[in-house]
Amino acid sequence: MSNTTDIGASLVKELRDRTGAGMMDCKRALQEVGGDLDAAVTLLREKGMAAAGKRADRATTEGLVGVILEGDVASIVGIGCETEPVSRSDEFQGFAEKVLRAVHQNGPTAAADFDEERLELMGKLGENIVVVGAERLEGGTLAQYVHPPANKIGVVVALEGGTPELARQVAMHISFGRPEWRSREDVPAATVEAERSIYLNSDEVQSKPDAAREKIVDGMLAKRFFAATPGGVLLDQAWIHDQSKSVGRVLADEGAAVVAFALVSVAGS
Repeated sequence: MSNTTDIGASLVKELRDRTGAGMMDCKRALQEVGGDLDAAVTLLREKGMAAAGKRADRATTEGLVGVILEGDVASIVGIGCETEPVSRSDEFQGFAEKVLRAVHQNGPTAAADFDEERLELMGKLGENIVVVGAERLEGGTLAQYVHPPANKIGVVVALEGGTPELARQVAMHISFGRPEWRSREDVPAATVEAERSIYLNSDEVQSKPDAAREKIVDGMLAKRFFAATPGGVLLDQAWIHDQSKSVGRVLADEGAAVVAFALVSVAGS
């Protein structure tokens, strides 16, 4: 086949998604087989260039989370891999830092710009490598926390009011409590109703008098769902620095509020 066949970008992308091979390798393969997608897959496999696609399904339970806090901008990126030795390699860490700096400069979508380089690194290091999370917060009282020594869990948080020390304490709490939502208002109504229905129909509640059931369910939702750790609502969780108070109470006492937070974990990603 002639290698001058005009190949569309969408076809190249589809081949890359199926094989994990590099963009130029995909384009050359498609040109070589006259645009036949299945034949191009076979060709890449024969040349050993489709290995990254096979690796893409492998679990990534190692990796690193990195943060940058400069001025009024805080950024966080998590890059997952399969083994600790790879996570400690210069090539992996160099790639992770490059993605983090791009996200800090241009926002979370910048992580996608490194997809080609990520796939090439997968082929070079022999492991699945994924961008687990990428976020950037701007404005407010900012803080960051990355849990040592593994650096596999990290948090950035933005407060309205409060001090940098309080913000850092909140970030530490989030790394432990792993809340899914900031406040009760952020929890989808359908999610709350589903939980309420489970509690209401439980043997524990059904054994109680009819008149008491709704109040009992409200209490169960407050303690077992909204205040759950891990999961639940940040403001309802017990403050890790003083279990007698909720996070919401501590913030109210300090005249502060959580505007936004981002938690990234490569463990089990």
